[in-house]
Amino acid sequence: MKKLVIFDLDGTLLNTIADLAFATNHALTCCGFPTHETDEYCHFVGRGINNLFRSALPESERTDENVLRMRAAFLPYYNEHNAENSKPYEGITEVLEELHNAGLSLAVASNKYQQATEKLIRFFFPSISFCAVLGQREGVPIKPDPSIVHLILETAGVSASEALYVGDSGIDMQTAANAHVDSVGVTWGFRSAEELRANGAKQLAHTPDDILRIALS
Repeated sequence: MKKLVIFDLDGTLLNTIADLAFATNHALTCCGFPTHETDEYCHFVGRGINNLFRSALPESERTDENVLRMRAAFLPYYNEHNAENSKPYEGITEVLEELHNAGLSLAVASNKYQQATEKLIRFFFPSISFCAVLGQREGVPIKPDPSIVHLILETAGVSASEALYVGDSGIDMQTAANAHVDSVGVTWGFRSAEELRANGAKQLAHTPDDILRIALS
């Protein structure tokens, strides 16, 4: 049995794609660029908001200046509206509670910026105790760099072999591999099972209950 389960946020614990799409489309409109359908954002997210903006911008407009313009329009809108259409995946809250009741520590490791990561965890999981909730912060490399996982392992006081990393993207699977932590790829998120396998997922979870089974085995 593992002692710690580290979760990605977007596409793993929460379906946030609509709010991310609406906020990015708002920023694109403010900056005079064309928008995208919500489903397209499944392939844009996961690498931090600056990379989200680069993906959403027209290829010829992916400059640092435009990224900063997008950021200035996006942040106030997303900070206000980021919980309007987002919600936990069915069964996730119950699995978090069962893992906690079984004595496992829980943590979040996201490429979403820290302020939004903390807000969404507090809003949607107020009764769940996490030993660490870490998002994208200045001076800390984003995933798949393993720094965020190393910080969580240190905070929790567990070794890499005692931890499980759960995420929905190839970047998550690479992060787990880089941190020498066992990985579980969830198939209900923003990316495909093929992407998860291609990036080294040790196991796949097709339902939240699968996470429980894997973590407690």
